[in-house]
Amino acid sequence: MKKDTHPDYHVIDVKMTDGTVVQMRTTWGKEGDTMTLDIDPSAHPAWTGGNTRLMDQGGRVSKFKKKYEGLGF
Repeated sequence: MKKDTHPDYHVIDVKMTDGTVVQMRTTWGKEGDTMTLDIDPSAHPAWTGGNTRLMDQGGRVSKFKKKYEGLGF
């Protein structure tokens, strides 16, 4: 196998939305870095069964609804 063909695989801390920290192996960042998640499996409707709603931070959903409000959806 050729040398230096694969990225460095190391351990980082991943901070979930509820504040818990999980250690994971990845090629992202450097050894010991912390990745802070905005959406994770404990908060995303795809994993929680759809009981929670995501915030429309960019206003895209509101803009879309306003643009097409008269079409009878």
